[in-house]
Amino acid sequence: MNPVSNVSDALPRTDRGPRSIPALARDRRRSPHTMRRILGHEQFGILVVLVVLVGLIGGFHPNFLTADSLLGLVRSSAFVAIVAFGMVFLIAMRELDLSVGAIFGLSALVSAQLMADGMPPWLGLIVGPVFGALLGAVNAVVSNAFQIPVIIVTLGTLTLFRGVAVVATDSKAVQGIPLDDTFFQVVGNSVLGIPVSVIAVAIIGVALTVVFTRTPFGARVRAIGSNESAARFSGIRVNRTRMQVLVLVGALCGLSGVLSLAYFQGADATIGTGLELQVIAAAIIGGTAISGGTGSVPGALIGALVISAISSGLVYFSIGPTWSGVVTGGTVVVAVSADGYLRRRRAKQLARSEG
Repeated sequence: MNPVSNVSDALPRTDRGPRSIPALARDRRRSPHTMRRILGHEQFGILVVLVVLVGLIGGFHPNFLTADSLLGLVRSSAFVAIVAFGMVFLIAMRELDLSVGAIFGLSALVSAQLMADGMPPWLGLIVGPVFGALLGAVNAVVSNAFQIPVIIVTLGTLTLFRGVAVVATDSKAVQGIPLDDTFFQVVGNSVLGIPVSVIAVAIIGVALTVVFTRTPFGARVRAIGSNESAARFSGIRVNRTRMQVLVLVGALCGLSGVLSLAYFQGADATIGTGLELQVIAAAIIGGTAISGGTGSVPGALIGALVISAISSGLVYFSIGPTWSGVVTGGTVVVAVSADGYLRRRRAKQLARSEG
């Protein structure tokens, strides 16, 4: 059989003559459908907000739009984004970890002190995440053993971990860190012009997106957040999954803490203070529903960039840093309110379509 059944099939598109009316009609139907899919994507709205925000700041301060400035914006959001990736899993289960800032800080401090005491700095990339994972496991054990919501447990461990950091360092910065080591020269800088922390965000973000959306573990997380009772009835081990997620969150806190140590080349008891609010805000702004069942790892990155852009904007417009908390908190309130409104609207539309 001749593989070319029609001479026109072998010619380039420009030589085939006018297309058939049915084909043109299909194209006309496909284009609006594709546009609706793009506009209806969960991250489209917040991405537009980010672009508008960056454009607005750049309109008044053109220096903000330079390559170095934008790269600095991405770098400053990296530490928040890495932790926010883990928070997506937790919020999707209808839980909140308020101790992430303290775990971040304590992991950085422990790594810094061990480096000062002679540990090869490169081992910090292992020690930090492992120590953070252990602290996450502490949260999980208490929550599972006494059946206490994670938010209540971490409200206590937030103060506990922060207190340990203050006592261990006597409120002073760690001294004697070997800053001339290659660890700080490589991890704290850039590779081919791209900050190592940004490369880490990209790798971790892609990996956790696949885990959240394409693996049985991610499916269990979403199922628990959608209906915990039904998840238990279907055989999902809720306590075990909660343990795994909290360990993941702790490990990401530890890794982010070590990356920040490499970049800032120092650590003290105040490091990570207020990080929990930024992390929760990034996850929620990025489309992770506080009501559970859904989440977006890429959205958390966009949310972190929005928060970083807001902080940078305050600096460019000479607004004091004391307003940073006000703006971030207000952004969370707006994001949660908008999320609730949009979900109620979708529910009403679904009810009307089924009725």
